[in-house]
Amino acid sequence: MLYHLAPILTDIWGPFRLFGSYLVLIGIGAALASLLTGLILPRVWHLLPQDRGKVHVQKGEVSKGKPTGAGFVFVLLLLPVLFLVLPFSAKYWSIAGCLLLAMLAGYGDDASEKPWGELLKGTLDLLVALATSVFMCEGREIVVWLPLVKGDFTVSPWLYVPCATALLWVAINTTNCSDGVDGLAGVLTLLSLFYLGGFLYIVIGHREMAAYLLVPHNMEGAKWAVLIISASGAMAGYLWHNAEPSRVLMGDAGSRFLGLLVGVAVLASGNPALILVVAPVVLVNGGTGLVKLALLRGFKLMGMDTRTPQKLKEDAQQAGGDTPPPKQFILVRLMHRVRFPLHDHCRKELRWSNPQVLLRFVLLQAFLTPLLLGLLVKVR
Repeated sequence: MLYHLAPILTDIWGPFRLFGSYLVLIGIGAALASLLTGLILPRVWHLLPQDRGKVHVQKGEVSKGKPTGAGFVFVLLLLPVLFLVLPFSAKYWSIAGCLLLAMLAGYGDDASEKPWGELLKGTLDLLVALATSVFMCEGREIVVWLPLVKGDFTVSPWLYVPCATALLWVAINTTNCSDGVDGLAGVLTLLSLFYLGGFLYIVIGHREMAAYLLVPHNMEGAKWAVLIISASGAMAGYLWHNAEPSRVLMGDAGSRFLGLLVGVAVLASGNPALILVVAPVVLVNGGTGLVKLALLRGFKLMGMDTRTPQKLKEDAQQAGGDTPPPKQFILVRLMHRVRFPLHDHCRKELRWSNPQVLLRFVLLQAFLTPLLLGLLVKVR
C-alpha cells in the first residue's frame, strides 16, 4: 500500500517519496514484522496447542508440553505487514495465499490430538506445492538459467509446473525434518532467506549487475525481496523466544510455511539449482532422512529385512535365546548406523549438545552458501 501511496503523500511532504523505494520497504517490512512478532507472540502463545513430544526423536521429551504451532501466529502477523509494504499484484498475493495454506495445513497437525499420517501430510504438501507452481508461472513460459551453463532457457509451463512442484515439496519436507533442535530450522532458514532476498534485490533485480554476472534480469526481483525479507523479520521475532531453552515452538505451521517460502524464493531467482546453494545443510540434514525412509520402504516392498539392529537382536532372543540374528543386505545395515535427521545422530552418537548442533550447523551453512553462490555465478 505504501508503494502506491508514495506519489500522493509526496505532494504533502517530500520525504514520503522514500515509500517508493524498495529498499525502504524492505527495511520497514522486516523491522515491523519482527517487532510485532516479538511483542505479541508471548501474549498469545498460551492459546496455542501443546507439543506432544516426539517418541522417536533424541531428547524429544524435552519439548513435551511447550506451546507449539507458533507459525500460526507469526504468519498471521506477517499478513498486515505485507499489505503495508508489498506492492499490490495478483501474483504476489496468490503466492501469499499458498503460504498461508501451507501454514494452516501444518497447524492442523499441530493442533490435532492424534498426529496426522504421512500420506495425508504429504498429499496436502503436494497440493499446496502444485498450486504455488501454477501461480508462479501463470500459464506462461519461464526463463531459467542453470549453473555452469552460459545463457538461459525458455521452459514450457507443462515442464515447469511438475518440476517446480517437486522442488517445493522437497523444500517443505526437508525444512520440516530439520525442526528438532531449538532454533535450528529457524536460523538455517533465516540464513537462506537473507541470502535469497539479497540475491534477488542486488543481482536479479538490478539490470547492470545481472548483465555483469550473465544472469537473466527480472525487474520484479526487488518486489520478491520485499516479501522474503519481511517474512525473515517475522522469523527473527519468533527466534527471540525460541533460543535454547525455547519457550515456544513453531511446529509444522512454521516449518512448512518456511520451507515453501524458501522454494518460492529459489523459483523467483530463475535457477532451481540455487536451493543446493542457499540451503545445503537443511537439505543434507532433512533430505537424507527422506531418502533413507524411501529406500527402506522400497527394500521392504522387495521383501528385504529392514529391521534395526536392536530389533533384530530382540527378535532373535525371543525366537531361540542364543539364535544369531539373520544377515541383512549391507546397504540396510549401513543406513541403520546413521540416525536421521543428522542432528539426531550428532546428539546421540557424537554427544553434541543442542547449542553445539545449532552453532556448528549454522557455521557450516553460513560459510558454504557465499562460497557456493560465488562459484555459481562466476563459473558461468
